[in-house]
Amino acid sequence: MVIRMRHTRSHTKNRRSHHKIKNQPIAVDQTTGVPHLRHRVCLQTGTYRGKQVLDTVKAVEKKIAKK
Repeated sequence: MVIRMRHTRSHTKNRRSHHKIKNQPIAVDQTTGVPHLRHRVCLQTGTYRGKQVLDTVKAVEKKIAKK
């Protein structure tokens, strides 16, 4: 049976060194120029790939009515 080698903190950190989170690329909406994350709906305009997906006006009205 093999004797296990020591498992130190430095070995763990070396193994996990590539787990670092990378910066997300930011896209700019072509019609409005609003920056947003790629492949996601722009929350300010409610558009995705040039099409209206979310009704942002309705969401704001609902939020105001809740108060």
